[in-house]
Amino acid sequence: MMSLSKRLAVECAGTAWLVFVGCGSIVLSPSAGQPGFGALRVALAFGLALAIATYSLERLSGAHFNPIVTVGYAIANRFPIRDLAPYIAAQIGGALVGTALLAYVASGRPGFDLAASEFAANGFGDHSPADYQLHSALVIELLMSFALVMVNLLMSRKSVSRSVSPLVKGICLALIYLIALPVTNGAVNPARSTGPALFVGDWALDQLWLFWAAPLTGAIAAGVLYARLWGKPSAKRGGAREEQGELA
Repeated sequence: MMSLSKRLAVECAGTAWLVFVGCGSIVLSPSAGQPGFGALRVALAFGLALAIATYSLERLSGAHFNPIVTVGYAIANRFPIRDLAPYIAAQIGGALVGTALLAYVASGRPGFDLAASEFAANGFGDHSPADYQLHSALVIELLMSFALVMVNLLMSRKSVSRSVSPLVKGICLALIYLIALPVTNGAVNPARSTGPALFVGDWALDQLWLFWAAPLTGAIAAGVLYARLWGKPSAKRGGAREEQGELA
């Protein structure tokens, strides 16, 4: 097993990649806000970025790249509680690195104004791409986060081929984004939401609470359900079994 510091570095790099590629498909494209192919392109960017990072890095850190995945594994007794906070901190740090790199690239476009740009930040109400209100955003983020974490847990079982699970996880995220993009600009990842929100400030920070509260609630529900249906008793809550998707 790799040392914690190396695993944290992997989580940071993988999250930075996911945020840079996914949010970049929104920020760097002049047609990102358009429906149809624009939404499909963004969804594919997030899904393919996750699949590639998971194929490449899963054996090193478990390839969570998302606080709700880490929380879901911990709740399901598939990840050591002692590593929960460091993993989440590394993921947030990676999201900030990815967002900073994206801001630097985007600043090269004439007329780009970060202060006036929504910069792929997540929002509801006036800041929803299709003006969906709080209750709609809450339900979408909670349900889609539950689905994402449950798929991650199921795909990380020993019986699932390592050659298949990263692809399934990527496809799942792409489908989730196809549904969530019009409602919240696609979140289901508090680290991904935090990066752009810190750069945009103002309304994005005011609404950031939803993109932590709803996804974490969905993750906890998925972890509890998985533990009840498929979990096995563990001698120590702080330990984790050596299975795919946990600590490789």
